[in-house]
This record gives sequence, C-alpha cells and structure tokens, in this order.
Amino acid sequence: MTSTRGLEGVVATQSAISSIIDDTLTYVGYDIDDLANNASFEEVVYLLWHQRLPKQDELDQLKQQLAEHMAVPDEVLAHFKTYDIKSVHPMTALRTAVSMLGLFDEAAEDMSDEANYLKAIKLQAKLPTLVTAFARVRKGEEPVQPRHDLTYAANFLYMLSGKEPEAIEVEAFDKALVLHADHELNASTFTARVCVATLSDMYSGVVAALGALKGPLHGGANEQVMKMLSEIGSVENVESYIQTKLDNKEKIMGFGHRVYRKGDPRAKHLREMSQKLTTLRGESKWYEMSVKIDELVTGQKNLPPNVDFYSASVYHSLNIDHDLFTPIFAVSRVSGWTAHILEQYADNRLIRPRAEYTGPGMQTYVPINER
Repeated sequence: MTSTRGLEGVVATQSAISSIIDDTLTYVGYDIDDLANNASFEEVVYLLWHQRLPKQDELDQLKQQLAEHMAVPDEVLAHFKTYDIKSVHPMTALRTAVSMLGLFDEAAEDMSDEANYLKAIKLQAKLPTLVTAFARVRKGEEPVQPRHDLTYAANFLYMLSGKEPEAIEVEAFDKALVLHADHELNASTFTARVCVATLSDMYSGVVAALGALKGPLHGGANEQVMKMLSEIGSVENVESYIQTKLDNKEKIMGFGHRVYRKGDPRAKHLREMSQKLTTLRGESKWYEMSVKIDELVTGQKNLPPNVDFYSASVYHSLNIDHDLFTPIFAVSRVSGWTAHILEQYADNRLIRPRAEYTGPGMQTYVPINER
C-alpha cells in the first residue's frame, strides 16, 4: 500500500450533488455562474436535496417549512449566556449548540427517510437563528425572533441587526450563500460522510463537519483575510506588506485552491458584490486594497483568489463581526452537508481507509526492569 498525502487526487466516493471539472463548479449539473446569477438560496437548497430545481409550489413549501422551524429551544439560547464571551469563538458556540439541538429533537435517532429529511430542514432553518442569537447575546442584547415574511438571507440579516435589511444587502448575502452551499468532497463534507457512514445520526454528522470547518485552512480563511486587510489599513500600504510576505514565503490567506488551476469560479461574483457594497458604505478602500493584493499575488505567484478572499470585504460591508464569517459559511454549507448525508444514508458503506505504516519493524517486549 502507498499513501497519498492529504488524499490529494484520491476519488473516495461517487456523488450526484456537485462536481469540479476543468475549473468549473456545478451543483447537480448547473454551472455555479448560472445559479449565482439567477437562483435564490432556497432554490439551491432544494436542488441539492432533490437533485432538481423546484416548481413554484415546491419552493413555497420549502420556504414555509424553513420559516416554521427557525425557532430554537429556549434552553439552547439560555446556554449562550453561560459562556465566557471573551474566550469562546462563535464556531465553538455553534458546534456546541448544534449538538444540543439533537437533545431536543425526539426524532434525532429515527433513521427513516422522512425523519432524516425533516432533520435536514430543521438544521438548515435553525443555524442562522443560532449564529445571530449568539452574536447578540455576547453583546448583551436579546435574540431577535425570525419573521415568516422574509427570505432566508433577509431573515439572517434581520435577526443579526434587528432592522430590516436593504435590498442590495439581501442580494449580496443571498449570493454568498449560493456560492458557499456545496463544494464536492471538501474537508468538512468528507468528515460528515465519514461520521454518518457509521450510521450515526444527522446531528452528529453536522457537528463533525462544523469541527472540520472551524480550521483556518478550510472555513476560517475569510476571517483571516479581513484580519490582513485591517492590518494593512490603506491602499498605500498594500505593496510593502504583501511584498514582504511574498519575499518571506509566508502564506497569504484567500489565495489558491487545491482543486482549481486557473482560479476559483466563485470569486468573481463576490468581487462584484464587494465593489458595490464598499462603494455604498463609503468604504471603497476595502475593495481597492483587495484588488491590489489580488494583482500582486496573482501576478507574482500565479495564485488567483478563492471564494474566501472577496467574501471578507462583502461580510464586513454588511456590518458582520469578523469572527462570524466562518459560522456564516456553515449557515450556507449545511445545505451541502445534509445533502451529502442523505446521499450517504441512501447507499451506505462504512468509510474505512488504510494507512501506510512508517514506524519501526517488529519488536519484542522487554520487561520494565530491563529497559
């Protein structure tokens, strides 16, 4: 047996959910550009779960189901108030809260198709409520209850600020959700599938995925991008800051992707929204800094930006705290996680790879007094 570091290039399963072929990302055969320009996030959720776009009545039903299940148990919200706010990262709070949701779902262990599909709806519906509630509680504010008359994206922004968002804000956030919904067999999705392949429950699968997403090499990259932009401070400082990092061979977050050679197809959509939002806010420097960094890194290293790079300035322009960027990733990606979990359940086989042994050869036990 010969190992492949990081499982790079290894095909671990078959899936009908999404694909990355020749630098083109598709969801169930639909090009991500087509979906980003035309589809709502709710349509994408339905597409991932059913492998087809919904008819109007089916979309209306899904929106109603999501709205009905957005509320979370009071006990979970109360638990946020017991945390040490200064030390708890929102991803840690979200991971714990999702695990708690399983305690309050009487059907958590029911593995029927109907029960699992309803759990997918519940998880998709409740994650924005959890993220926004934690964001408010840690500031000493009360959670805002969701509204049934708002879209999924609009509800998130409303629950976060307590104010109804502007149309361009909803458009930007909805597009970001569409772009992050699924990405083939990425680290967190693979983690979810490995977990539920043991026939563990869906809550466990999503908790496992959240643990994988938390790392800065996966979901935490856009938070690090905004940290970098804040450190640079102005367009005038970009060149010296980035050149120093390039000369020292330091990693610049938000650039390059293992599965893309010519660039992440999602990045251009968020670049466009970054330009619109930063201009609207009178803070175009964030976009201008990002473009200059893009030109330097892509020009010198031939590493185009990935989806995380421009999403940082988009979320910042929506007045979202920087450490909430990764939980927002989860709010979108839970649609893909649950789609993959349902697919794994439908044709399950325990995922159990082997390891190439690199330790010492055969040894003989030596009594402790002779060592």
